[in-house]
Amino acid sequence: MQFADCPSPSAMRVATSRAAHQILEDEQVFKDPFAVASLGSANAASLMRNPMVHNSVSSRSMRAGIVARSRFAEDHLLKAIANGTVQYGIVGAGLDTWALRSASTLPAITTFELDQPSMQEWKTRLYSDNGWAKPANLRYITTDLREITTVDGLLAGEADLAKPVSLSVLGVLVYLDNEVVEREIAALKQLAAGSTIALDYRLDEDQLHPLERVMMQFTANMMAAGGEPWQSSCTPERMRELLSYAGFEVEEDLGPAELNACYFAGRRDGLQIAGGGFRYLSAVKR
Repeated sequence: MQFADCPSPSAMRVATSRAAHQILEDEQVFKDPFAVASLGSANAASLMRNPMVHNSVSSRSMRAGIVARSRFAEDHLLKAIANGTVQYGIVGAGLDTWALRSASTLPAITTFELDQPSMQEWKTRLYSDNGWAKPANLRYITTDLREITTVDGLLAGEADLAKPVSLSVLGVLVYLDNEVVEREIAALKQLAAGSTIALDYRLDEDQLHPLERVMMQFTANMMAAGGEPWQSSCTPERMRELLSYAGFEVEEDLGPAELNACYFAGRRDGLQIAGGGFRYLSAVKR
């Protein structure tokens, strides 16, 4: 079966970075045996035929950021699972493969993938084309955060909000305007104590060095040209305030220097994040 283009260029871009990481780096920060096939047959073949097209300086930095944030979120998820959490919500799931990777080892964890219907339909066809059975513990929830909140989506998917939920919100908030972001975070007040969240957010440009500002503006223009413009940004202080209002205590709020030290120190290939436009945060509901 031949697929039409993925309905979300950003989802394909993220998935391609994860897949390229499996091919181009010997020391993998984020291991994903399903990553290449998750692109669809034509895109996977193109990547494997010429992976070096994804190895420019800017592509390497973006790839480092994407695999670091995936590892960051799943490290915190595993910590939550060890503490008893059995519900995982992936907001803007795109081509995430957690449900496939964990189906045999963590069958008690119910995974809720929240995304727009066109993306979920594309992913369903992808599963069929690859011969992948949909994991029994995976639920798709049609969600447009411009219209409803993550909490609304979880309720529609029959999540038990009387029990903790671990949320991953990666590559999502930047595409929503500031008002929607604030509404989304405020709604998390409804989650049970012990719930956790891992998210990334774009720093306000006045928080960046001039060179970083130029780099971020270039990337923002590229995203806008692809039909997915960035719309929101925040300061660490404001993000902490928003989460505090929802009852969450920030555990980590990391920039590139901390992430490079955590995930890329001592690498022989020099893979690392360049530029400080995004931060990765984890928080827990007290």
